[in-house]
Amino acid sequence: MSKRILALAAAVAVAATPVAAETVKVGFITTLSGPAGIIGKPMKNAFELGMEHVGGKLGGMDTEIIYGDDQRKPDVAKQLANKLIKRDRVHFIAGIIWSNLLMAIHAPVTRSNTFLISSNAGPSPIAGKRCSDNFFNVAFQNDMMPEAMGKYLSEKGIKNVYTLSPNYQAGKDMIKGFKRYYKGKMIGEVYTKLGQKDYQAEISALRAAKPEAVFIFLPGGMGINFMKQYAQAGLRGKLPLYTAYSVDAITLPALKDAALGIYGAQHWTPDLGNSVSRRFVAEYQKKYGKTPSFYAAQAYDTVMFLDHAIRQAGGVGDRAKLRTAMRAGDFPTTRGSFKFNTNHFPVQNIYLRQAIKNDKGAYVNQTKGVILSAHGDSYAKDCKMKR
Repeated sequence: MSKRILALAAAVAVAATPVAAETVKVGFITTLSGPAGIIGKPMKNAFELGMEHVGGKLGGMDTEIIYGDDQRKPDVAKQLANKLIKRDRVHFIAGIIWSNLLMAIHAPVTRSNTFLISSNAGPSPIAGKRCSDNFFNVAFQNDMMPEAMGKYLSEKGIKNVYTLSPNYQAGKDMIKGFKRYYKGKMIGEVYTKLGQKDYQAEISALRAAKPEAVFIFLPGGMGINFMKQYAQAGLRGKLPLYTAYSVDAITLPALKDAALGIYGAQHWTPDLGNSVSRRFVAEYQKKYGKTPSFYAAQAYDTVMFLDHAIRQAGGVGDRAKLRTAMRAGDFPTTRGSFKFNTNHFPVQNIYLRQAIKNDKGAYVNQTKGVILSAHGDSYAKDCKMKR
């Protein structure tokens, strides 16, 4: 398997000749630089581990993986996607953490007749009327985890909630999903700057609002900063905090005691008992010395998805046959039970997790149970894709 990092400064090469049928080409775009690299680098690591587990060949075919750093910038993501399509003639573009970046490249990639595979972002606009038969999401639709947390807080009898989320597509989807299932009163709905570091003003405002609970979607470094400041303000243990995507294997080592006791909703945790997950966790820890995040698990599952579909289709030459194999799902996944909805987004279990300190002194998330079983998103009904 050959690997190249796309250099943004490099000039666009002269159009290449069509790829040989026996070589599968995949472009994997993620965020590898800046603060958000804390999410993207584990995704790249996990994708490489997945490639090792399939012998460096997707579907048994010679494979070339081309990695690109989107720098968390939509225009950079578009440049990378354009080069992958026109210069490198890839069959698949995968990865993408951020919903605004996925929205930026979705139409150009899918209209080019290139398969686009999201390994994380799941924005609502492309789950409904703008769904595409050239797009698959192997992670989640944005609303799903907050829907589960909304259901959980309703069942706990929490009468009012204050929410915080970044002001971009995913942040809006998260709160919309939460409100869809939460039956109590929203006494605060605050949207912060994407990448924000200081939350003192927001914490003062929510303290003054006196809610029964706070729900946040602040992934990566945003969540680390907020929860540390929340604890420093004396609110941890006094004002219950619930999350989606904010307390995970990436943030826990930095948060430590500041995260203890916090509940979150997630579709995968490292303590799931299926054989694929156990192997992935054990070998990721052995190779990289860390517990993998759900972002990493999704990147690993992307490899398993592509490998299985290409093998079932007998190659990448017949796109209709390949698409049929992709739609079937039924591939080895860290999540165990997994299938695609009619809009090519997952139908999967959503688990309740709690941050704890285990008997070895490690900070981990412990699965407490299933909140929603075989849960599909709320937008599939609007997708008119022909199957």
